[in-house]
Amino acid sequence: MEERLQKIIAAAGICSRRAAEELILAGKVQVNDRVIRQLGTKADPDRDEIRVDGRLITTEVERLYLVLNKPAGYVTTLKDPEGRPVVTDLLYDIGKRVYPVGRLDYDSEGLLILTNDGDFAERIQHPRYEIPRTYLVKVRGRLVRKDIQAMLKGIKLEDGPFSVKEVREEKYNEKSQWLRITITEGRNRIIRRAMEALGHPVARLIRVGLGKLELDRLKPGEYRHLRKREIEELLGPKRKKG
Repeated sequence: MEERLQKIIAAAGICSRRAAEELILAGKVQVNDRVIRQLGTKADPDRDEIRVDGRLITTEVERLYLVLNKPAGYVTTLKDPEGRPVVTDLLYDIGKRVYPVGRLDYDSEGLLILTNDGDFAERIQHPRYEIPRTYLVKVRGRLVRKDIQAMLKGIKLEDGPFSVKEVREEKYNEKSQWLRITITEGRNRIIRRAMEALGHPVARLIRVGLGKLELDRLKPGEYRHLRKREIEELLGPKRKKG
């Protein structure tokens, strides 16, 4: 049966649908030796020869779902032009290609999901599902009440307003403050940029929750497979079977 190419590529565990669209536009996808650059092009994975970067793909792959405690000093890509360590360097016994869902920047830490299920990755990342992301954030100085109110009502940034779903103080001293912040969007470096706008640069940022999934006892650099219940909770009722 014919399906859109980006869906086929995601089903093969190559990347998310969004990233597959970028591959198509970049001319890195071939169907029966013909380079495809048009989004919306369809193919039959059972009959057509589909290649990404010259590599033949198959949709018959075992689905993997991992949660990693990302340390600082790693990038959430599969390769880095600057030669910095990538998060997949931390995986040692998987045996299959997986890729990060969303991003944590180089200096950030904490909960990161990796998978080869493109549909799952799309569900987790797409803003319309508003899956809450919870962070422990250490900022320089201490926020006052008007700063907290601004975070809840909306802070003006160059790419549009930003507001948090919840914010509360964890602890503080005369030089810094730890906050627990929950948001439902994933714009690049959004918390860091918001804190800078308030005059309180981020000194440390750790993602500790995604939906109901929590970092728990995973140490930096450690990972584990997601449990079936955790996968279903992240997918939500619309994706549950039966």
